[in-house]
Amino acid sequence: MAGKNQFEDPYERLANAIILSAVADYRAALKKVKRNPKSKAAIDEALQIEKFFRSSWYQQLTSVAGEFLIRKLQDEIRQSE
Repeated sequence: MAGKNQFEDPYERLANAIILSAVADYRAALKKVKRNPKSKAAIDEALQIEKFFRSSWYQQLTSVAGEFLIRKLQDEIRQSE
């Protein structure tokens, strides 16, 4: 029998792709802030992505709590390098 991923709902795949893109962008923004804590552009980018993670739209895309994801990614970047 074929796996679920082969028949995954295209809307679910789109939602996952949006979230994964935001996660990658947030990681990159946090790394920029870590390298240059006074960079207004990097801080603004990170804050905009945090706003998305806290939005009702994000909540419609996934059951993963936005605050949980923010904390996990911040911890990941803090512990890296």
